[in-house]
Amino acid sequence: MISAGKLLPAAVAAFASAAAHAQAASKQPDPLMSLLPLIAILALFYFMLIRPNMKRAKEQAKMIAALQKGDEVVTSSGQLGKVAKVGEQYVSLEIADGVVTHVQKQALQTLLPKGTIKGI
Repeated sequence: MISAGKLLPAAVAAFASAAAHAQAASKQPDPLMSLLPLIAILALFYFMLIRPNMKRAKEQAKMIAALQKGDEVVTSSGQLGKVAKVGEQYVSLEIADGVVTHVQKQALQTLLPKGTIKGI
């Protein structure tokens, strides 16, 4: 049998161990602090990737809407040409004297200053 003298120190040790464990469990990190790196990464993605792409798309849409006959443009494939005719979805480009191609408006990448093609 276990005597009362030996039982008391064992009970005190078990209680102290349980108290230490409960105190360690109560020191959990703040949930907001564990989400802080994720929030920082999302903010970084927004300001470095998403926002500039939205701005660039808005500028290209404005350029395509203002397109008119005689403008000089570069397509996404690198073709230079002068706008001969503007339709709803397509643009006719004159890439050489008497050579006209049809491209989608979304394929137009850059609006060039007048006279750029003659200088090439």
